[in-house]
Amino acid sequence: MFSYIKGTLTELYDDVAVVECGQIGWNIHVPVRVMEMLPGIGKDVKLYTSFQVREDAMTLYGFLSRPELGMFRMLLTVNGIGARAALSILSSLSLEDLQMAILAEDGKAIAKAPGIGPKTAKRVILDLKDKIRAEDVLSGTLEAAGAVPAAAAQGTLAGDGAVREAAEALVALGYSSTEAMKAVRQVPVTENMTSEDVLKASLKYLAF
Repeated sequence: MFSYIKGTLTELYDDVAVVECGQIGWNIHVPVRVMEMLPGIGKDVKLYTSFQVREDAMTLYGFLSRPELGMFRMLLTVNGIGARAALSILSSLSLEDLQMAILAEDGKAIAKAPGIGPKTAKRVILDLKDKIRAEDVLSGTLEAAGAVPAAAAQGTLAGDGAVREAAEALVALGYSSTEAMKAVRQVPVTENMTSEDVLKASLKYLAF
């Protein structure tokens, strides 16, 4: 129904951002992470929205980017995940970290979200792991994941086998699957690099 709402941020309370547009104040429920990134009261803001209708309520949910909105809608396809649970997950994990947790099958990271138990986290992984492309996450090409130099992105894809082996080695060293994937993503991998090269570079990143 709504693609996005752009207007003046007039109020913040609980998980709601009130955006005035067309002389109407729209109550838009947002994740905590979005709330923390919103501009000050009186500033212009643009939120990509999802309009959810239930028997007892009609609710708008808002996000700062289309990829975040896409992940919210993807979470809603998981059996047992409603809008509030999806909002809780996206409040606890950034888009990038959530995608990494799903690909790495790191249920513990997802279960840290309030109201999300281990069984629900496992269901999220099982239902969504085939819908997320590893190369998108590792190369950082997703809009909400931040900018990565093109050479680094191409290199990560070129050395995909080395990247995966390095990530597995980091897990064997005691790092969580999500930490391992995040670390190897920081390495500007070239096709000539071995898994040992990627591992060493990843460990330097983790040392900071």
